[in-house]
Formats: sequence, C-alpha cells, structure tokens
Amino acid sequence: MSLLHTIVAFLVALALLIVVHEYGHYLAARLCGVRVLRFAIGFGRPLATWRRGRDATEWVIGAVPFGGYVKMLDEREGPVAPQELARAFNRQSVWRRIVIVAAGPVFNFAFAIAVYAGLFVYGVPEARPVLAEPPAGTLARAADLRAGDTVRAVDGEPIATWQELRWRVVQGALQREALRLEVLGEHGALSERTLDLDSFPASEVDGDALERIGLRLFRPPLDPVLGRIIPGGAAERAGLAAGDRVTHANGRALAHWEDLVVSIREHPGKSLRLRVERGGQALSIEVVPEATGVGAARVGKIGAAPQVMPQDAERILVRIQHGPLEALVKGARKTADIAWFSFKILGRMLIGQVSWKHLSGPVTIADYAGQSAQLGWVPYVTFLALISVSLGVLNLLPVPLLDGGHLMYYAVEIIRGSPVSERVMELGQRVGLALLLFMMAFAFYNDLNRLLTG
Repeated sequence: MSLLHTIVAFLVALALLIVVHEYGHYLAARLCGVRVLRFAIGFGRPLATWRRGRDATEWVIGAVPFGGYVKMLDEREGPVAPQELARAFNRQSVWRRIVIVAAGPVFNFAFAIAVYAGLFVYGVPEARPVLAEPPAGTLARAADLRAGDTVRAVDGEPIATWQELRWRVVQGALQREALRLEVLGEHGALSERTLDLDSFPASEVDGDALERIGLRLFRPPLDPVLGRIIPGGAAERAGLAAGDRVTHANGRALAHWEDLVVSIREHPGKSLRLRVERGGQALSIEVVPEATGVGAARVGKIGAAPQVMPQDAERILVRIQHGPLEALVKGARKTADIAWFSFKILGRMLIGQVSWKHLSGPVTIADYAGQSAQLGWVPYVTFLALISVSLGVLNLLPVPLLDGGHLMYYAVEIIRGSPVSERVMELGQRVGLALLLFMMAFAFYNDLNRLLTG
C-alpha cells in the first residue's frame, strides 16, 4: 500500500476514535448540566472553527491531529459569571465529575462493542480451529496434538474459530496455565489433550505465540495459483494477476501454495524472481516482498491470496453469524476480554515480565491501519475496534493528565471527604507528564527500531 493510503487510513482512524472519545465527555457534560465552551479535535493552529448550540459551543479542528479535548466552564481556568456558577465543572458533585470524566473511555468501549456486534450480525468467514502437524520439540507436540485435529473446546468452553483458539491460548500463556483441549481427531475420535504452558515465557506472549507453541493452522494442499490480489500490495505493483500460476521462485520449482509462501517469507525486502504461467504464456516477473515483523520474526509478504476451490473453502472456513441480542452480548464480552488482557499486559510490562519492545507508537499503528484498510473494510473496522479499546484502556490508567488520573483524585476525594489540594494536583500533573513523555519516547524508539531492522 502507498504511503499516502497508509497516512489517510491512519488519520481517518485517529480522527474517528478521538471524536468518539471526546463526544463521550461532551455528551456527559451536557447531560449533567455543565456548559461546554469548546470541542476540539487536534491541537495547534485551527484549520476550521464554528459555533453552534444554545451555549454557542466552539467547535475546532486543529492542525495537529494527535488528540483532542473538551473545554468546560470552570472557575479554575477563568472568571465565571455568578448566574453561570451552577454550570461550572468544578461546582459539580464528585459523582457527576466521575460520570463526565469516565464517559470518554466508556464511549471507546461502547464503539468497540457496536463494531464487534455489527460484525457478528453481518457474519464473517473465519478459519476453523484445525491444526497442522506441530513441529518436533514444541509444546503442542508434547501435548500429542496431531495434524487434522479440530479443537472443539478449551477448558470446557466451546470454540468455533482459529481466532478464538488463539485468544484462549495467548491468555493461558500469559497466566502460564495448563489448558484442557477437547479435540476431534481427523477420523472422528473425540479426546482430551492437556497443553501445558507453564514453561512458555510470558515475554513472548505478545508476538506470534501460537507459532512458537507449535499450533499451526491447517491448510489443504493448494496449487500455487493466485486468487485475490490486494490493491496497492507488492504483487499488484509487480504486475501479478489473479489466475497466475507460479511455477518457480528464484529457479526453485513450486508444487504447492505453501512452497510459494515459504519463498516469499524468506525474502523480506529482497528481490524474488517468479516464473508465471498466464493464458498459456510463460512470464518472468520480479517482485519485492514487503517486510513485516521484527528481528528473527521478520518475513516477507506480497499481498496475494491463493485461489481456493469451494470444497477446500468449506473444509477450512466457517461463517460466524448471530442474532442481534446474542451478537451484542458477544461483542461486549469480546471488548471486555481485550480490555482486561490489555491491562494485564501493561501490568506485566511494569514488573518486567513482558518486554517494553511491544509498546507501539504512531508509526506502527499507522502501518497496521494501512495494512488493515488494504485487506478490506472488515479488517479495517476490526482494527478500529481494537484501537478504540486500547485508547479506552490507556485513558483509564491512574496517571495524572489522563482520565484515569482524574478518577484517582476523585476516589481520594470520596475517601477523604474533601478534594485533593491544588498543590498535589500540580505535582501529579508534572509526574504524569513525565510518565507520558517516557512512554511516548519509548514507543517512538520501538517504531524507529522496527523501521531500521525491518
């Protein structure tokens, strides 16, 4: 995907999620009777401003899109007319202030729930949890899992997709649990296997954990024929087309699609010469796979899917679809699971059990935005939901300057019976600013490291 498309996908995602978050604060303030002076998306020089509503609220779009804010009437920030005092934020009860501050993250979670619920109603094809042969020496091989096994349940909880299996295994790895897997063998025999994750290092949970555990998705042997070509990808740029049969890669004969995948993954950012059959003609096409991943996990990809016959699709895919009420419940549960997992990952980072190298900054997030948009609207809105949950979790951290920091002050106020002093709040803001700058600097460092190392 071009740099322009990546930037546009990132800015759209950023603007939308900031609007969702800040609108939560805005709506809660209005419902609590607080006057809103300004609703701003972005910082710096205003690109556009207008006023609307009975309170003449100023709506602003700033030149720097990394954030936003809702400015409310407050005696601590300027004089307030006597007749307006009842509408000042600082004059509200502590419970109303909690509602207003918490509404931002709550709206982020609500947005994610709505997206996931909508996808469950729409119905999305997903991979079945069918296993390929686990490599020797892996935890999956030690659990006696075999090629063709279908995982039906984890710890008694039914699962239907590969993503559900991935989620449960990653959670189990973080807790170093022994998971009970209900497995349907290739020949129809039902059995139980124990996947012991006690020895799996928690520091590797945020990477491709399933691959290292030995859990690989089963793929039927497919011919090396291209199906969908993703717009803007390396395959399209090289001139590859749907229906092309790739017979050789750098002179090596290819019998199956997996052979082509291996060749592509082995050449991140490096030229790969493909011999292609198209309409009875033999063509030689050079493609440079895009690099993805970090360090030893750095692999190439070209943005192309295999041509899958209907009988193969039925074997490996299942369409997950629910009614509105069940979809809403599942959307809420998925959002809660992701939020709780994010809190646990952050906690493990603080105590050193999970590496800070997994902390991503705007460059990495922009790359994910571009990649998901390239794959289609379903991956893109799924990405939006995930980032919305992350934004909600981040803002709930008990760090001054964030919503969670204000909620922490209000909790102290409830316990003490009086507000936190201005001096303590000022000191807290300095500490909070230092913490946020540290996190931002570390995230930018990780971004640069990924760019430099691929």
